[in-house]
Amino acid sequence: MNITVFLPFAALLEPPPVVPWVGDLRVTGSGKMLATDVDVFSTVTILSIWLASVVIVFATVQKLWVLRWNAGRDDSIDLPLPKGSMGLPLVGETLHWFVQGADFHSSRRERYGNVFKTHLLGRPVVRVTGGENVRRILLGEHQLVMSQWPQSTRRLLGGSTLANSVGDIHRFKRKVMAPVLSHSALESYLPSIQSVVRDAVSSWSTALTPTTVYPACKRLTFRIAVRVLLGFSPSDAELENLGQVFEQFVENLFSLPFDLPFSGLRKGINARNKLHMFLEKFIQEKLDKGETKDYLDALDILISSANQHDKGMSMLELKEAVVELIFAAYSTTASASTSLILQLLKHPAVLTKLQEEIVDAGLSPPSTAGPDDQGLSLSSIMGLNYLDWVIKEVLRLLPPVSGGYRTALKTFELDGFQIPKGWGVMYSIRDTQDMAAAFSSPQHFDPERFSPARREDAKERFSYLPFGGGVRSCLGKELAKVIIKVLAIELASSCSWELASQSFPQMHAVPIVHPVDGLLVCFRPLAPEDRATEARA
Repeated sequence: MNITVFLPFAALLEPPPVVPWVGDLRVTGSGKMLATDVDVFSTVTILSIWLASVVIVFATVQKLWVLRWNAGRDDSIDLPLPKGSMGLPLVGETLHWFVQGADFHSSRRERYGNVFKTHLLGRPVVRVTGGENVRRILLGEHQLVMSQWPQSTRRLLGGSTLANSVGDIHRFKRKVMAPVLSHSALESYLPSIQSVVRDAVSSWSTALTPTTVYPACKRLTFRIAVRVLLGFSPSDAELENLGQVFEQFVENLFSLPFDLPFSGLRKGINARNKLHMFLEKFIQEKLDKGETKDYLDALDILISSANQHDKGMSMLELKEAVVELIFAAYSTTASASTSLILQLLKHPAVLTKLQEEIVDAGLSPPSTAGPDDQGLSLSSIMGLNYLDWVIKEVLRLLPPVSGGYRTALKTFELDGFQIPKGWGVMYSIRDTQDMAAAFSSPQHFDPERFSPARREDAKERFSYLPFGGGVRSCLGKELAKVIIKVLAIELASSCSWELASQSFPQMHAVPIVHPVDGLLVCFRPLAPEDRATEARA
């Protein structure tokens, strides 16, 4: 009996011949074979060859990907590249980073050391941890490295922003921006900030259902940015819509740099265009109306400062500056505020001590705002030393951002490795603070480590840097502290609160630190007679 044998390569190159069917049998010459047997044999053979081809192609592409980055080593310097993995072709380890969060960096640091290579957001990156290593990066600005955010972030924020400027242009823009966040400016914003915060706390404490703290804090900081800092007066519906668009913008700031339909970058671009359309309307209304408030807001000061430096701003520059200002006051401040509430929930003794300090300073607010309610001042806030230590400890344990971005201007040595010219350098904030020898029991929440008697943060330079450092340190850090402190004072003196979930949530670190469930909390207002006794209980 002759049986037609389909050779593997012949099967790939041409279809099998057409043969007659007789019942369930296929006739081939003088023999017969069950069709099922032949079909299975052919299918398995073809699939095996296809899978083998895919594996070979993928392995080849993966090898070329690794060789591509190994070839980036500067042969003139007799030092190896840092250890690490460049991940998958094109995407690198970006997906691992998004999924693993803080564990991504800590696991690779344990495996490869304090300086390791990876590939994130479309470019090769060297991750740097440790006070001495970070010191070299921060003090090497303009000589070894320059500030450069990921490509998606640069494109979405815009070319005229402070974050995307370098060298003399950065120094000039920082000089123009400085009055916006000066002591006198913060003092002028403070009454309106307190009013917005008090309204938010009141709504949380009278809600019939638990408050999801992280989204609530983002709405709060967005409202402060738009209505207080920028002086815009959108309706509640417009503010809600604007907030949703801005959230989409922020969610896609750190994306793979591929402008494709449905990609994160494309979503971010669409959100930015909508933002600019909204903002142009409000900016133009503001320019047409002139001064109508009893204080200068951040946009007023920015425009005035630019004019004083003979640098009038175009509408595009104003829109990009406004987006940058909102961004500066939005996610990171909301993250730190949420982390503060979380830590006070975990450590009621710290809350009690904070309440005592607020009462002793005479800052516990009256049951209702009235003519005798003088409100807070910067000097009264700055006089709360324990509150300052609490916030510093929150920012040590849970800094909102994991690190800062730089690009190597030339190949240089760091911790026994070469950092190739053009590669990204990401210095670690969270890991550096976690592993700093200056901090005793670093995983323990202990605000008094910042007291004058201990001053652990002063023992090792660059061991504590929640706002970055060097010439690129966060310009808005004092504004962020004011917002967080006002929120802490209002909550501690007017509310009691308890966790509404069965256990404390896990924290996700990418791109901003936040609880995975948003942190569900039941807030309840304190009766006037309980406000003073609460702190003494």
